[in-house]
Amino acid sequence: MNITTITKDNFQQEVLQSSKPVLVDFWASWCVPCKMLAPTIQQIADEMPELKVCKINIDEEMSLAQDYQVMSIPTLILFKNGQVSARTMGNMPKQMIKQELGL
Repeated sequence: MNITTITKDNFQQEVLQSSKPVLVDFWASWCVPCKMLAPTIQQIADEMPELKVCKINIDEEMSLAQDYQVMSIPTLILFKNGQVSARTMGNMPKQMIKQELGL
C-alpha cells in the first residue's frame, strides 16, 4: 500500500476528511529512530488496507507538528473521523504500535 506524503495543503483532505482511519508518521530525514521505524510503517501500510498511512516531515511542515504538539520524533498519531484517537512516540516493534494505537 502506498504511503501518502502530507503537507499543510493536503492535510485537511487526506487526514481530517478521510473516511478511513489515518495513521500519520511525524518524522525527519536526520532522525535515526525515524529511519529505523520506516520499514515497520511500510509493513503496517501493506498489511492493513483499511488504514490510510501518511508521513509528515516536520522540517517541511513545522506548523502541523506544532498544531499536534509533536515534541519528539518519531511520533505516530491515529486519526479517526478527523479526530486524534491515539498516539505513540519513539521506535517500537510493530505489535506494540498496533496495541498502543488500538489497531
